[in-house]
Amino acid sequence: MAVSLREYRARIKSTESMKKITRAMELIAASRIIKAQQRAKAAAPYAHELTRAVSAVATYSNVDHPLTTEPEEPRRAAVLIVTSDRGLAGAYSSSVLKEADRLTTLLREEGKDVQHYITGRKGEAYFKFRQRPVVQSWTGFSDQPTYDVAAEIGQTLIDTFVDDEGVDEVHVVYTRFKSMLVQEPTAIRLLPLSVVEGEETPDDADLLPLYEFEPSPESVLDSLLPQYVQSRIFFCLLQAAASELAARQKAMKAATDNADELIKKFTRIANQARQAGITQEISEIVGGVNALADAQAAND
Repeated sequence: MAVSLREYRARIKSTESMKKITRAMELIAASRIIKAQQRAKAAAPYAHELTRAVSAVATYSNVDHPLTTEPEEPRRAAVLIVTSDRGLAGAYSSSVLKEADRLTTLLREEGKDVQHYITGRKGEAYFKFRQRPVVQSWTGFSDQPTYDVAAEIGQTLIDTFVDDEGVDEVHVVYTRFKSMLVQEPTAIRLLPLSVVEGEETPDDADLLPLYEFEPSPESVLDSLLPQYVQSRIFFCLLQAAASELAARQKAMKAATDNADELIKKFTRIANQARQAGITQEISEIVGGVNALADAQAAND
């Protein structure tokens, strides 16, 4: 029983050390999630209004711009997958990778060749382990993205989109932050920009503003569309960062709670083992005393 008791005490000690680590990571994620939420919330109005402005210009200017023209037979598609740089975030990265695989399968069923672009070490490792080709990857910023990184990614995607030998579509797969408990893997088509057409009267919320173009619609689109792509990517990165921190906080809280349960379980078993050892020792002492008493009575 003594050996078993030592083993349980060692398990309790190691579980307590693990609990301290998970608790610290939970608190770090909780402290960062507020700022990440604020950044995502602050970027939402700009991204929304810029999207409305670009849509209005593209819709009412009647200009055939490379970033808004639908190809007759799209054959190649680029998919940007936003994952995390670190683990211990539950099913965060696996969920977005599963959504990316679903989108890839759908695009290939449509006869399109898919090229993958990755952000985050988890996605990079996922494709490397399965020996799948990746055109380009970016790492080291998943929980704190900057606009400079988004601008670099956006320019790379624009260059491959406008290239004659490049892609015909650009999709982004990221995790949309809905609440602290719900983060939803989402796939959107970024390019070509959807142009609103039709004779139906839209709702007030869907009404697009009217603009006068100076110097020309082509120049306006040339200036706005790169900003539109970069701002949308930046917004996706911010949403993904908030989702990653929320998922990590939830996962670390669950790990801390599990560590508490293990400590209670091991403590109870250790106490039972200690009590069994004490009972056995008492039984041995009593048995020895009785044996001595019987031997003395026999001698008398």
